[in-house]
Amino acid sequence: MTTNAAPVIGFVGLGVMGGPMCRNVALKHAGEVLAFDTSLAPVESIQDTKAQRVQSLAELAERADIVLLSLPGGPAVEQVCLGPHGLTSGVKRPPIIVDLSTTSVAVTRSVSQRLALLNVSFADAPVARTREAAQRGELSIMVGADDELFERVKSVLAYMGSDVTHCGATGCGQVVKLINNALVFENTLALAEMMVLGERAGVQPATLLDAVSKGSGDSFVLRNHARKSMLPRLYPEKSFPPEYVLKDIGYVLELAQQTGVNTRVTELANRYYAATAAHGWSGRYFPAVIEVVDRNIELAPIATN
Repeated sequence: MTTNAAPVIGFVGLGVMGGPMCRNVALKHAGEVLAFDTSLAPVESIQDTKAQRVQSLAELAERADIVLLSLPGGPAVEQVCLGPHGLTSGVKRPPIIVDLSTTSVAVTRSVSQRLALLNVSFADAPVARTREAAQRGELSIMVGADDELFERVKSVLAYMGSDVTHCGATGCGQVVKLINNALVFENTLALAEMMVLGERAGVQPATLLDAVSKGSGDSFVLRNHARKSMLPRLYPEKSFPPEYVLKDIGYVLELAQQTGVNTRVTELANRYYAATAAHGWSGRYFPAVIEVVDRNIELAPIATN
């Protein structure tokens, strides 16, 4: 570990969420902050901070005490942590790796166990809320780690999140995050159906949302996804697309199968978002699922073994 009072923090992955998270770390942390991304363009988002760009994961591993990851999913996390050119491939390994990505519970626990054999501590700390919340440093962060490791990383996580919750042992952060995401996706779909139904029955969508927001049907999804995207029918690119929804739902369905739970609502949502990706909204913001509802697009049949 570094002899300085403040640990050196490394950050891998400067994408839609990773960029603003790294920026907050660089602005608030007293010590050095190192950043790595395979693409040059994302690094530009932190150029006006003290974060230093490094050229390789090996350099990051050599210098950092704590490495934060914000990556697309489980395979990328495994590659960065344990691959032939990853953080643990050299003689010097970072003592602590914290994964801010959303991955499967099984992958998280497997990576943690393999890193433990290399004397590297691992915490899963997936994040929730919007890109705007990431920019403000107001994410909700759900952490899976033992008590000692949580105490060591919670102050670093507080640079990025206004709510940092210790959910239990390794993998429990991912469990909570996947459930959170499934609830968002399913609520978005339910609101899409009701907005289309209400409009066809004579109620303007804006009026519907105003009225429902004053009652027990109010929700985060109504105030954000419905008002900002489904109401104006705006689905920008470089937001959270249906393909990412399908990835997360796939993790939920995998966990459900492993635990013996029938998740039929989630299975239905999976079919709707698959149709969203397949019928013209690939790469667009996932509340575009309302277009599938509005157009009565046929859903693919449930796959049978």
